[in-house]
Amino acid sequence: MVPIQRRTFLANTTKAAVASLAFSRMDSSFFKGAGLVNMPIGFQSWSVKDMLGKDLAGTLKMMAGMGYQSIEMCSPQGYKDIGFGPLAKMKTSDLRQTIADSGLTCFSCHFGFGELAPDQIDTSIAFAREIGLTQMICSTFWLPAAATLKDYQDAADKLNIAAEKIKNAGMHTGFHNHEFEFHILEGQLIYDALMHQFNPDLVRMQFQTEVINLGYKAADYFKKYPGRFISSHLSDWTADKKEVPIGQGIIDWKEFFASAKTGGVQNIFVEMSPGTFKDSIGYLKSLS
Repeated sequence: MVPIQRRTFLANTTKAAVASLAFSRMDSSFFKGAGLVNMPIGFQSWSVKDMLGKDLAGTLKMMAGMGYQSIEMCSPQGYKDIGFGPLAKMKTSDLRQTIADSGLTCFSCHFGFGELAPDQIDTSIAFAREIGLTQMICSTFWLPAAATLKDYQDAADKLNIAAEKIKNAGMHTGFHNHEFEFHILEGQLIYDALMHQFNPDLVRMQFQTEVINLGYKAADYFKKYPGRFISSHLSDWTADKKEVPIGQGIIDWKEFFASAKTGGVQNIFVEMSPGTFKDSIGYLKSLS
């Protein structure tokens, strides 16, 4: 064995220590976004409803192949006249099996407000149980343009009642916003009025990030109403309101995910045009 001179040993040790420190700093910077997305990455079925109707199994496998882990359905019966007719003809057990065979899970589904009314909620709960849901999401109230703030409050009270029954069935209730909940009505932001009216023990919110186009950030609401959210629909936009893949628009996604935990968000679903799905999940995985 060739003896190592003390000076050489110290020089090499010093170089190794410096290199280690430099790598440590680089590693911290390089993986800055690591671990932010600590929840399943899903997609909303509305965006690909036509594809699902033509080739359900093939479309599901395609999405799973991109790396998506879950699909959020729209109630086939409630949406049968707006794109989900082919799925409404399937047995629920067959739909559940086809989803499972693709490697995806389905634990969340959108329902029309009417499907949660007293005369229909038992049927909706039965479907939810058969397909394996844990979350039933009211897609919105779809009130007329002339609706008053009291109309929104009364609708919220009705959803509270439905949510009690859903809770007793072992599931959670959510409410999904569109842009019209982010308008001022009678001096109040409709969304804030709904947050006040909903029973926080029964109804949690599904935040749609598209309202960035109106100047509202999801992160601000996660902080304003901690623990009041269950999931979020993700889309990204340019300053001039053009849809782009996640990570290529104006939304600060690191801020979003850092705040999502405060909001109580458990699930995310990309809801954009099909051409953006691949790049969107690539970016989201870079934050995982």
